[in-house]
Amino acid sequence: MLKNVQIFEYLEKKQYLCTTILFIAHVKRVPVNSQFSILNSQFTMYLFYCPDIETVQTLSEEESAHCVRVLRYSAGDEILITDGRGTTYTARITNPHPKHCDFQILTREKQEPHHRFHLHIAIAPTKNIERLEWAIEKCVEIGVDEITPLLCRFSERKQLRTDRLEKIILSAAKQSLTPYLPVLHDLTPYDAFIKSQSTNHKSQLFIAHCYKDEKRFLKDEIERGGDVLVLIGPEGDFSEKEVADALASGFIPVSLGNSRLRTETAAVVACHTAILINE
Repeated sequence: MLKNVQIFEYLEKKQYLCTTILFIAHVKRVPVNSQFSILNSQFTMYLFYCPDIETVQTLSEEESAHCVRVLRYSAGDEILITDGRGTTYTARITNPHPKHCDFQILTREKQEPHHRFHLHIAIAPTKNIERLEWAIEKCVEIGVDEITPLLCRFSERKQLRTDRLEKIILSAAKQSLTPYLPVLHDLTPYDAFIKSQSTNHKSQLFIAHCYKDEKRFLKDEIERGGDVLVLIGPEGDFSEKEVADALASGFIPVSLGNSRLRTETAAVVACHTAILINE
């Protein structure tokens, strides 16, 4: 039997097969408690989000519309729901209303985290907001746990709407079947953020900058199993003072490779490197 990774690689090459399997999975309504474990299934299933599920057994209007109008689920169908804090619930739809879909909880299960460390990416928002949105989406899919937008000296974007970013995070988490929703902070001034980390003795602290100082690759500095925080600067890089302040607070200067990367690319590379080292 093919492993899940081999199956997904094959389906990516054969898009028509992927479409067929998605159709079959939808029509047959593969039961969530069948031999196909949802979070590890070779079939693409759907994960719904309900943060207050223990008190309110009703999907939000947006989730209800997706469930009833888009996916065409009906009364009696079983669905998979997460609270975003690591618990997944199997539930049966009792009232398939497109604005307030009610359900009955059947089972609940606390899921193990995908990795045993905490990954925090602090990134200066890009001038083109779509590049930042792309980076956040990909970091969530890879496995980031916490994201802090930074306001740096050379930042070209001084304001940030986090409500749209939160929707992107939720969508990416559901897409990758992640029961843990990453934390997104408000735009934070660089100096304040560095000061807040001065007493952080639990995480490995890194700053990725482009100055020609002596620095090693991030992949060679990360210690397996330890929490990781990586600073990613704006298009104009960190200022020399910002780098000096970070080093004075215990941050280690690192390189992400021999090529100069865009801000959004650097965030994805740093995230993937940390995850890969800890596999």
